[in-house]
Amino acid sequence: MTLATEDVIRLLLAILIGGLIGAEREFRDKAAGFRTLIFICVGATLFTMFSMRFGASGDPARVAANIVSGIGFLGAGVILREGGRIMGLTTASTIWLAAALGMGLGAGHYLISLVGTGMILVVLWVFPGLEHWIDGFRTTRIYEIRGPFSPQRERRIAELLREFRLRADEHKQCKDGECQISTWHVVGRTKGHDGFVQELMSDPSVTQLTF
Repeated sequence: MTLATEDVIRLLLAILIGGLIGAEREFRDKAAGFRTLIFICVGATLFTMFSMRFGASGDPARVAANIVSGIGFLGAGVILREGGRIMGLTTASTIWLAAALGMGLGAGHYLISLVGTGMILVVLWVFPGLEHWIDGFRTTRIYEIRGPFSPQRERRIAELLREFRLRADEHKQCKDGECQISTWHVVGRTKGHDGFVQELMSDPSVTQLTF
């Protein structure tokens, strides 16, 4: 197998595309950063290039399917559960997309790969602001409130929820020694959540608040 100029161009474009997406993830201090995304994009490019040259001994479609499966395994590794939230889904998606772009480069589809890269960068850089604006209208949080047993505190929490126009979809209580633990699944505007938290933080009967 000889090294053609087009092969070098494909690999350099893979480094460029993987680097651009990786730089954004690195800037936001995510698990899969600059070098990781470059390796993923270049690796997918190489696998695709090799599969197209296997000829009768290999099936390019089967190799492509295996690339998708392998990338899915890598993406699952950056998804974490933190409290009541799932973290890392966007980074896992960028890993998947970087591999797709690498496969496009390896197959010689330069234009669509470059256009796709531009669209991905726009989504990563511009859309977080839009996402934050949308979240301001409806945010879901799970509050865990600890303190000495006090029926008055439970009533006060219910009053605060009404005051800040929040809705409790679920409410659970349990006991840990002398400590009462209340868990509230609350939906509402971010501004309402902030006011609710401030009131609870100033309540002397609340010894611990997590959300």
